[in-house]
Amino acid sequence: MKNLVYIFLFVLSSLSFSYAGNTNPPETLIPLRVPAIIVGIDTFAYLSLPIVTIEAQMPFATKKKYAQWTRLKYNVKKAYPYAILASARLNEYEKILATIPSEEGKKAYMKVAEKQLQKEFGPELKNLSINQGRILIKLIDRETGNTSYDLVKQLRGNFSAFMWQGLASLFGSSLKTEYDPEGEDKLIEIAIKQIEAGEF
Repeated sequence: MKNLVYIFLFVLSSLSFSYAGNTNPPETLIPLRVPAIIVGIDTFAYLSLPIVTIEAQMPFATKKKYAQWTRLKYNVKKAYPYAILASARLNEYEKILATIPSEEGKKAYMKVAEKQLQKEFGPELKNLSINQGRILIKLIDRETGNTSYDLVKQLRGNFSAFMWQGLASLFGSSLKTEYDPEGEDKLIEIAIKQIEAGEF
């Protein structure tokens, strides 16, 4: 607090000096107050700036490669909000399930929750392309720390997990797919960083 007072007095005296020879100073002076730190006998303004990630422009050998990158970014942008939502809903469900003592009650609650999710998001999720669905499976693992297979198994049981895995395999996907940001999913991770930075 003492540091703020010092800076305030310094700025105020500077403004007073600036207008000492001016016969028509502004009617209202707004003093500037900023946080400060003292180093030795010196006082410095201390401002926190947001973290900025700077990445080199990605080189593309061909127009086809650039088109693939553009399509990947679009697909990630479509799927990413659902992965975030899945994480939030999972946390919500886990808290509620922890308050239900019986297994029958938990199963009944999850059936109601599943119907609610299907009603709320079913039409939107059905409009996702196969590639967007594959990306979503990976992003769910990224956001929750669990594969989609593990989540279905945990919340609905082994049989449901087996059935959904079989359905996913018909579309060339696997609910057991894990997210690998340092390997095959590196471009997805870059796309997410750009989304979070508001770059597209």
